[in-house]
Amino acid sequence: MSSELQSKLDYLKAYRENRLKVAQDVLENPSLFKELISICFSPSDKNNHKACWILEFVSYEELIWLQPHLDFFCSNLKILKDESSIRPIAKIVQLLVKSHYKKDKNHISLSEANLQDCIEASFDWLINDVKVATKAYSIRTLYVLGNHYDWIHPELQIILNKDYADHSAAYKAVAREVLKKIEK
Repeated sequence: MSSELQSKLDYLKAYRENRLKVAQDVLENPSLFKELISICFSPSDKNNHKACWILEFVSYEELIWLQPHLDFFCSNLKILKDESSIRPIAKIVQLLVKSHYKKDKNHISLSEANLQDCIEASFDWLINDVKVATKAYSIRTLYVLGNHYDWIHPELQIILNKDYADHSAAYKAVAREVLKKIEK
């Protein structure tokens, strides 16, 4: 038996307005959120990548909803293999890490284990064969983390300098921006 959320995902097309509509449905029905996260980290589910698209849009509005699910979310980052799932999740990791260090009233609080999972996944995405958007999110996430873990910036510098020539203009732009910040 298919759930209401699964039915919506079944018919979801990649168009931005369609993704926004399903994200809005989740925002209006927070009871769907736990199922959404579960689908995101079920790689065998045919709607896995679509759920990740929706989670990204929901996270822009209600990142705080992830707080009670962070252990599950972070510990499962490594199980994602599909590029269409990884890109939105890499963006969410960037949002989470930035929020964690902002310390405003709605900030996310990541545990040390959550942070280690984010570091590991971001480095994996950076060095593996994934699209440039995922790498860009990973670079920016690792830059922020490197302000709090002194070993990250030197590692990031090595990877960015080594891989620089082999990548697209978009990758090079992000790499230049972050290398400039690190070298200050």
